[in-house]
Amino acid sequence: MTFPAPVRSLLALALFACTFASVVVAPRVDAGIPASPATVTYRKIFKSSYPEYVEIKITDAGSGTFDIRQLNEESNPHAMHLDASLVQTIFDLAAKLHNFDGVDLEMHRRIANLGEKTFGYDRGAESHHVTFNYTLNRDAVQLMAIFEGLARQQTDLSDLDRTMRYDPLGVNDVLMTVEKDFDNKLLPQPAQFLPSLDRLAADTHFIDIARDRARKLAARIRSSS
Repeated sequence: MTFPAPVRSLLALALFACTFASVVVAPRVDAGIPASPATVTYRKIFKSSYPEYVEIKITDAGSGTFDIRQLNEESNPHAMHLDASLVQTIFDLAAKLHNFDGVDLEMHRRIANLGEKTFGYDRGAESHHVTFNYTLNRDAVQLMAIFEGLARQQTDLSDLDRTMRYDPLGVNDVLMTVEKDFDNKLLPQPAQFLPSLDRLAADTHFIDIARDRARKLAARIRSSS
């Protein structure tokens, strides 16, 4: 069938428009929409203890924040970064717990108040949380131990930084605490102490016993990794 010249021009223009649209739109469809980052959160509220409030958030990319304080203090989250292997462990344990979707972790027996613990999982519009006082679930216990260790680690790091800046004579006492926590395997990432320990060991402003302790602890951490 032969169309008049004006009609042929309109058909050609329409065909060109469709082809151009497919070229522009197709890459967006092929590329897809990047998945939203996932976050696992641990929160503990335990009044009349120290600290009373702990909240740690970890993304699947390894970044995160920690907020450790008393309840009457203002929220002041600080950035933190985790090793890829530890992040993988955290998200693997969360997956075993169905990302906290519909799980019941409470023991449901009369027991003393040990603090309200909450696990959370968030990815985009997906959000699941479970709260408990005490649990016997092995995966939950292991996950809680990791987060409690991270809280202890960040507290030790903060104490070491504070005393190195403002209380040089108190450094050795903090080092003894760090050493004890390391011996008891309570620090998930002891290598994060190495920059501070190396700096302390090389600084003659600190007493010799603290410098020697820092040097030996740094060597033990390196050998353990």
